[in-house]
Amino acid sequence: MPEIKNYTLNFGPQHPAAHGVLRLVLEMDGEVIVRADPHIGLLHRATEKLAETKPYNQSIGYMDRLDYVSMMCNEHAYVLAIEKLLGIDIPERAKYIRVMFDEITRILNHLMWIGTHALDVGAMTMFLYAFREREDLMDLYEAVSGARMHATYYRPGGVARDLPDAMPQYLESRWRSKKEADRLNENRQGSMLDFVDDFTRRFPGYVDEYETLLTDNRIWKQRTVGIGVVSAERAFQLGFTGPMLRGSGVEWDLRKKQPYEVYARMDFDIPVGTNGDCYDRYLVRMEEMRQSNHIIRQCVEWLRVNPGIVLSDNHKVAAPRRELIKADMEGLIHHFKLFTEGYTLPEGEVYSAIEHPKGEFGIYLISDGCNKPYRLKIRAPGFAHLSAMNEMARGHMLADVVAIIGTQDIVFGEIDR
Repeated sequence: MPEIKNYTLNFGPQHPAAHGVLRLVLEMDGEVIVRADPHIGLLHRATEKLAETKPYNQSIGYMDRLDYVSMMCNEHAYVLAIEKLLGIDIPERAKYIRVMFDEITRILNHLMWIGTHALDVGAMTMFLYAFREREDLMDLYEAVSGARMHATYYRPGGVARDLPDAMPQYLESRWRSKKEADRLNENRQGSMLDFVDDFTRRFPGYVDEYETLLTDNRIWKQRTVGIGVVSAERAFQLGFTGPMLRGSGVEWDLRKKQPYEVYARMDFDIPVGTNGDCYDRYLVRMEEMRQSNHIIRQCVEWLRVNPGIVLSDNHKVAAPRRELIKADMEGLIHHFKLFTEGYTLPEGEVYSAIEHPKGEFGIYLISDGCNKPYRLKIRAPGFAHLSAMNEMARGHMLADVVAIIGTQDIVFGEIDR
């Protein structure tokens, strides 16, 4: 009988399933994991420190780049913290737009997760399907902000601009025939809300396709059922939030338990798992996509019949409109002061948390009365999840590490900050 050897193995950072920058030092007994030690910091960019050197309104773009799969959700926590300390309320329409884009972002995040998680485990088709839908949602980002990913769309006092009346159109080119361009433009003839409405009608069918491919798939279940089991009690102790906590059977969702914006008026359910394994967390996230779709529909219906302003008219915090700058000296001064000096927040400290696609994303901000934060601390959900890697992986095989990294839905921008 061949002798079983003990190895110390570097998993990543160049391994495709390590998602870029995870160095996992594995102590192996044959092919069984004895200890998994995640080494992080390879994507550390000093975001918190940089935010302490800039006026408040110039750090919104840094938030996009934390969890670079859930861009607008990161911005949301940051602008909420500023608004809380300033004590300002934002227009009703802006609240609905924020909630709609939070849920669009949740779907974007979960599509990226299911595509890469399935690809890591060996299901290629899922990746192609998920990116087909991401393309439509990226177009929504681009329509409102001009950027497909790093939008900087949420502002203290509301959102940067109202929803556009028209969607960008595909053009005929060397790579796309006129017939193909016309087919792609069919549902882009109306306003952006019409396009979102069309997407929400199509999307449940797409989720059914994903479930057909995976939910009862024999290989998928063999790779995920009983892998990385965490009990409800242990999930609490480890600081899990989001789908990682709900997958273990704990019904905890900040949108229901500590509602912010207009979530209290929304009708949706919180999906909860029972076994706390990779398969249950997969089912939780799949159902979350359906629930997000339902919330988006409610927002679209409200936004259609309730026009209004989307940015506070308090020009000490929110930039005046372009025509006001050109016509009014006061507006020009406000604009100049805002973009050179920014605004000051009253002395104090604030913690604002949102239900980010990965869990509880929080911003702890201390103000000393200046125009930039005295201290900014980011509570990244993925950090607590990655800390549990050793406990979740111990006793499993090497191949299961890939499934566990996938189920944790790790993005290093927010972990390394």
